[in-house]
Amino acid sequence: MRTVLATLALSALAVVTGAALVLYSGIIDVGADDPHSAPLHAVLETARERAVAVRARDIEVPPLGSAEQMRSGAGNYAAMCVGCHLAPGVAPTELSQGLYPAPPALAEATRDGDPAATFWVIKHGLKSTGMPAWGRFMEDHYIWSLVAFVEQLPSLTPMEYQALVASSDGHQHGGGETDMHDHSGQHSSQTGDHHGASEQGERDAKVHRHSDGSRHQH
Repeated sequence: MRTVLATLALSALAVVTGAALVLYSGIIDVGADDPHSAPLHAVLETARERAVAVRARDIEVPPLGSAEQMRSGAGNYAAMCVGCHLAPGVAPTELSQGLYPAPPALAEATRDGDPAATFWVIKHGLKSTGMPAWGRFMEDHYIWSLVAFVEQLPSLTPMEYQALVASSDGHQHGGGETDMHDHSGQHSSQTGDHHGASEQGERDAKVHRHSDGSRHQH
C-alpha cells in the first residue's frame, strides 16, 4: 500500500513539476495571431459556454422588441459594439479580424440567440476575449435594449440598420452620453494612414462621462 501511495505521490509531483517547467519556459505562445490547438479551443469554448449558461439560467427576461428598445439598442450598438461585432452592410474591421478569440458577427442568422445569456455576457463581459463588462457603466434597462436589438439584428437589412441608428438617441446608457461613436463606416475604400491623430483632432476631443462619474476622452 505504501508503495502505491509513494508511486502516486511521485507521479503527481512529476506532473506538477513538468507543468511548472512548461509554463515558466515561455514555450506557450500567447500571441493572438497563433490560435489555440483544436482540443484546447474545444475545452475553453465548453468552459465558457457552461459558465455563462449556469450564471444566466435564473435571469428573468423582460418583454423585448419594443420600438423604444430597438432605437436605444441601435444607438448604443453603433457606438459600442459594431467595431467588433459588425452589422448588416458593415465590412470586417481591423478589430473584428485582429481579436482572438474572434468576436462573433452578431448579424449572422446562424447564431443561437439566448436573451438571458446575451444579457449576462454584455453585463459581465468575458475574460481574455476583449469583451468588456458593460454593466460597470450601463444600467440594466439599457443592456436589455441592447439585447432586444441584437436579437433582431440578423433580420435587418443594411438600410433598416442605418435607419434605426439614425432614429436613435445615440450613445446613451445612463450617464448622459449622447455623442455618437458610429464606427460603421470607419473601414471604407479610402486609402491613406488613418491611425494618426492630428493636433486639431486632439483639441476637438470630447469628454465622455459615465454614470459612475468617471471620464475619458475620444
